[in-house]
Amino acid sequence: MPQDSVSKIPDPETELVETIAAFDHDPLGFVMFAFEWGQGDLAGHTGPLDWQREILTEIGNSLSPDRALRLAVASGHGIGKSALVSWIILWAMSTCVDTIGVVTANTADQLKQKTWVQLSKWHRLAINSHWFAVTSKAIFSVDPEHEKTWRIDAVTWNETRTEAFAGLHNEGKRIVLLYDEASGVPDVIWDVSTGALTDKNTEIIWPVFGNPTRNTGRFRECFAGGRFAHRWNPRQIDSRQVSITNKEEIAEWIADYGGEDSDFVRVRVRGIFPRVGTSQFISSDLVNAAANPIRDASGTLYDALVLGVDVARFGDDKSVLRIRRGRDARSIAPLKYRGLDTMQLAAKIAELHVRYQFDAIFIDGGGLGAGVVDRCRYLKLPVTDVQFGAKADRDEVGNDGRIAYANKRAEIWGVMREWLAGGMIDDDPELKEDLTAVEYGYTMKEGRDAVIPEKKEHMKKRGLASPDDGDALALTFAYPVAPSDHTEQFSQTPIFTSEYDPYARPR
Repeated sequence: MPQDSVSKIPDPETELVETIAAFDHDPLGFVMFAFEWGQGDLAGHTGPLDWQREILTEIGNSLSPDRALRLAVASGHGIGKSALVSWIILWAMSTCVDTIGVVTANTADQLKQKTWVQLSKWHRLAINSHWFAVTSKAIFSVDPEHEKTWRIDAVTWNETRTEAFAGLHNEGKRIVLLYDEASGVPDVIWDVSTGALTDKNTEIIWPVFGNPTRNTGRFRECFAGGRFAHRWNPRQIDSRQVSITNKEEIAEWIADYGGEDSDFVRVRVRGIFPRVGTSQFISSDLVNAAANPIRDASGTLYDALVLGVDVARFGDDKSVLRIRRGRDARSIAPLKYRGLDTMQLAAKIAELHVRYQFDAIFIDGGGLGAGVVDRCRYLKLPVTDVQFGAKADRDEVGNDGRIAYANKRAEIWGVMREWLAGGMIDDDPELKEDLTAVEYGYTMKEGRDAVIPEKKEHMKKRGLASPDDGDALALTFAYPVAPSDHTEQFSQTPIFTSEYDPYARPR
């Protein structure tokens, strides 16, 4: 073949570069081109959902080197937010050489286990995946000369170290600053991030996404009525209007949490902000204060010694035994087990009772817990079966008497919340996460709003662990227990020795 004919053969890589470069202001076009819709992992998918198309189109139409593009999206669950976040990152990097940026989220787990996992998936599926490498902390150009200048980093925020957000400059090129679950990003990070908006002749893209869990803070202020609303393009997405969401599950949430206007449904389904300050049932400040080693709230010899037992229901869950004497839930370490059957767990409870002689043992009797309750009763232990879904016995607490609880679980969590103001707990990350992760809504009870905490299965569906630790501690508040008349020392030494065998059948 003549040499001049060979030179006219198009280079596939050059064609790919030129084609993708043409999408520099067309994110939707890039997404349609870069992925093999309808094939392989995308079989049955024809492209972005309607709301995703609208956001991608808006970004393309609003992008300008003269004004930062600030887009705020509040939404319910299950709408495909993480996929859209991934497409924006891949489009921004693919269509502008030496794009730099930072992606953060409300927590390190959200950033690593959700946002970045989805980015890795969509990077693998992209037609130009060979242009970039993805690690656990960044996506960057495989060209060694551009590795440090063509990249977007995953950065967990720290209120005392904000350098990653303050030093984001890339004059004449493109900057991406993206928040996932933006309600949980503190105001100081938002304030520092505005420093990236000062570069002239630069395409600055600042999209923020999240469930509207708080009606205060900078994410809330991006929307109508907020002091920064005039600077943002706000969108609110109702999960019910998105084709891929589980409509049956949503209907259950609406029924369980007291209708469409309950705070839980407003936040998790409708994508609108709650009526009260937050849907977090127990504040982080309250938990951190109780876990502070400086706090001394030791129990006395005459406080009741109570054991709470949350029984595991699923493979990833654990059975937790937590002990409390008065205001002290720290001095005796909890016990946590995975993989025990009901007989084995009952034996562990019996062994612990031999050691401490509890005044009361409260066990979650739902599901597998019923078998544990039955076995403990057979062993003559001071056990009380607690049904989370049962009617609340202490209907109201608080000085103003206006707090009503929808069921027993709501009640014991409410009593525990009041106790945390003066109680002390161990500095256990799992316990602290459980106590602060549970959200709540309202349902109607006898013609008035009654608090109902988020169900375990709902927490698991939004990617959180079952709050086994939190429920075990809450169970110690199931019923009032008469003060003990024990005179033994409050320590971890056995109260008495015994040849007791919890597996042995009584004669």
